[in-house]
Amino acid sequence: MSDPLTAWDPAQVRNWLERRLAASKLDRAAADRRGYAAQDDYDKAAAEEWVCRALQTADCADDQAAFAKRLKELIAQEAYQVTGIYDDVRFERHVRGQLRKWRR
Repeated sequence: MSDPLTAWDPAQVRNWLERRLAASKLDRAAADRRGYAAQDDYDKAAAEEWVCRALQTADCADDQAAFAKRLKELIAQEAYQVTGIYDDVRFERHVRGQLRKWRR
């Protein structure tokens, strides 16, 4: 995020977050249908959904610096509360991984 190739477009960022949120919901539903063997995939999709929601509700998409700041705040957070997941530790690891991936 330090050297953007194109200008920051808040509408495009919001659209991207909405699409990633929808895709993560579909991924989570697909993992749920696969059962026990896909619990990690379920937690991974739930983590992406959590990150998308956290970024959408913060209204940080208007400015690239605010978006980066919000990502750093979320990374620094101690715990990520959510219900309906299989493994809290694995979920938190996936959340931190998503946040770090998006911070690049």
